[in-house]
Amino acid sequence: MNAYKKYIAEFLGTFILIFVGSGSVCANYYLTQAGQPGLGVLGIALSYGFAVVAIVYALGYVSGSHINPATTVSLLVTKRIDANTAIMYIIAQLAGAAFAGFLLRGLFPKALAISLGAFHVAAGVPVVRAILMEAILSFLLIFAVYACAIDKRASGVLAGLAIGLVVVFDVIVGATVSGGAVAPSIAFGPAIASGDFSGHHVYWIGHILGGVVAGLLYDKVFAEQTA
Repeated sequence: MNAYKKYIAEFLGTFILIFVGSGSVCANYYLTQAGQPGLGVLGIALSYGFAVVAIVYALGYVSGSHINPATTVSLLVTKRIDANTAIMYIIAQLAGAAFAGFLLRGLFPKALAISLGAFHVAAGVPVVRAILMEAILSFLLIFAVYACAIDKRASGVLAGLAIGLVVVFDVIVGATVSGGAVAPSIAFGPAIASGDFSGHHVYWIGHILGGVVAGLLYDKVFAEQTA
C-alpha cells in the first residue's frame, strides 16, 4: 500500500504543477484577449516555480516529488530507484499531467487557440538548438535536485525553495528559444489535451539527456563516495 501512496503523490504533484503552470498560461491568454495586462513570462515562470515549491514541501516526503520523467530516469540511471518503480512513477506523472490538461480544456475552452499553453520551439530556431537549450535547463534543474534534495549532506530545509527558483529561471531563459518546458510532463499535459504535439520530441530528448548527464556528473564527482 505504501507504494501506491507514492504513485498517487506523483499523480497529484504532477497534476498540481500542470494545472497551476499551464493554467497560468491559459489565464494569461484570457486576460490579454480581454485587453487587460497579462501575467507575462515572469508571472508564468513564478507560477511554475512556486507550484514546485509547494509540491516539494507538501508531497516530497511521500514520493520524493519527482513530478518529472527526466528526474525519474536520471535516478534510475544512477541506481537510486528500481526499474519497476520508475515505470510506475512515469505512468503516474503522465496520467496526472493528462488529467490536468483535460481539466484545463474544460475550464478554459478558448485557450485551445494557444493549445492550452502547449510548448513549442520558437519560429526559426533549429531543432538541435532547441534540444540543447532544454537539455541545459534540465541539467540545471536536476543537478539542483541532487544537490539540495537527494544528497544527505544537504540540510534539505530550503530544498523546495531552491528547486523552485531554478524552475523560475529555466522558464524565463528558455521561453523565447525552446519554450522552457522544464519537464516532459509539463509539455505532455497541454499537448495531449489539445492534440498539439508539434515539436514534442524536443522536450523528451532534451530533458532526459540533460537529466542523465546531471545525475551521472553529480554521482561521480560530487556525491559522497563510499569505500
